[in-house]
Amino acid sequence: MATIYEVAALAGVSPATVSRVMNGVSVSPERSKRVREAAEALSFRPNRVARTLRRQHSEVIALVIPDIENPFFTSMARGVEDVAQAAGYSVLLCNTDDDHDKEARYLDIAVGANIAGVVIAAAGDRSDVKVLIDRGRPVVAVDRGPHGFDIDAVTVDNRAGGRAATTSLFDQGFRRIACVTGPRDVETATQRADGWADALAAHGGADHALLRHANFRIDGGEQAMTELLDLPEPPDAVFVANNLMSVGALRVLSQRGLLPPAVGVAMFGDLPFMPLAPLPITVVQLPARLIGTTAAGLLLERINGDDQPARTIVLRNRLVQH
Repeated sequence: MATIYEVAALAGVSPATVSRVMNGVSVSPERSKRVREAAEALSFRPNRVARTLRRQHSEVIALVIPDIENPFFTSMARGVEDVAQAAGYSVLLCNTDDDHDKEARYLDIAVGANIAGVVIAAAGDRSDVKVLIDRGRPVVAVDRGPHGFDIDAVTVDNRAGGRAATTSLFDQGFRRIACVTGPRDVETATQRADGWADALAAHGGADHALLRHANFRIDGGEQAMTELLDLPEPPDAVFVANNLMSVGALRVLSQRGLLPPAVGVAMFGDLPFMPLAPLPITVVQLPARLIGTTAAGLLLERINGDDQPARTIVLRNRLVQH
């Protein structure tokens, strides 16, 4: 079996540089490439047991998300894995179904298994990552964060996105615009609804009878859209605050013969699949994979000793008209 010294000699670098590359510590791209090519040529594999004992944690990070069936989180997970794998880490995927108890069990498992760090899209404001922080395990929040913890976060400007999407419906001539958003205890849901309310306030005032909270899933969108259409004075347009609820809302609109442009639709995040016939829908596109790669990068920096104050990185949305 090849040694670290043989890899260093073939790559033309010091053994310390080989160690830095294998431990995910930043070195120049050119040196990192040489080390990885030399390691592959010599079939070099680091002693993972020794590394785990030395570091006091495993070479595994946990990704805790609320819904693996949502393509947004699937794409984000791919971004996390790409960065983690390049640094020699594996990813443990934990699906919470927006269940706080299930989430808490996963976090306990992460501590018990000496997970190196956690990327988490919190189940809600009551999510508690104290068990990780108390053990010195770094945590990075994505999309939505647990309330009251000073940790790194990667997100998008949800309020601005909701405002822009709703404003686009006004620009198309719609005036009675509803909002279907997620649970009240999820910050992304409230922020996107706040953006909707901002746009309505700028055009004469918000009608909160047109606001519905649902469960961020297809059935939630169906139920909320049904309630809105059954009002004595139904809306002529709707802003839907995530992609799966948009599928449910469009199903109900289709059943009622009210697909766009008969009723205006704006949504947060791309549809998981496009309908056979193109529909005039406004979409706030989310950089899901970039959220994942950015969060994994922050987490690896923390794992490798970065102790600067917590950072929040806000990535840009893009409004497109289909």
